[in-house]
Amino acid sequence: VQLQASGGGLVQAGGSLRLSCEASGGTFSRLNMGWFRQSPGKERLIVAAISRSGGNTYYVDSVKGRFTISRDNAKNAVYLQMNNLQPEDTAVYYCAADTEIGGTRVAEFDYWGQGTQVTVSS
Repeated sequence: VQLQASGGGLVQAGGSLRLSCEASGGTFSRLNMGWFRQSPGKERLIVAAISRSGGNTYYVDSVKGRFTISRDNAKNAVYLQMNNLQPEDTAVYYCAADTEIGGTRVAEFDYWGQGTQVTVSS
């Protein structure tokens, strides 16, 4: 499975961005998907996750009410709509795929995209 993330950029605080991740080389509907982020010197952590069908989602507390994860299995794509962005959201964002039960830890995800930089200015 190959994952290609896009949509990052520079935005002012309070602004919005929509990240996209397109998958190829596998059966997308069998993959649980997640978005992670990593800031310099910090560990990579989950931001949001979505189940195979899209029926279940998970959000880290710091983004609840601001970020929305969604997927389109017909397009082999997962999205992260990010609203009311804040400087603390600045990070490299990674999409990832989990072929098994679905989790929130880095070690539970089998495939990773290349990352897209999100920078939020104050």
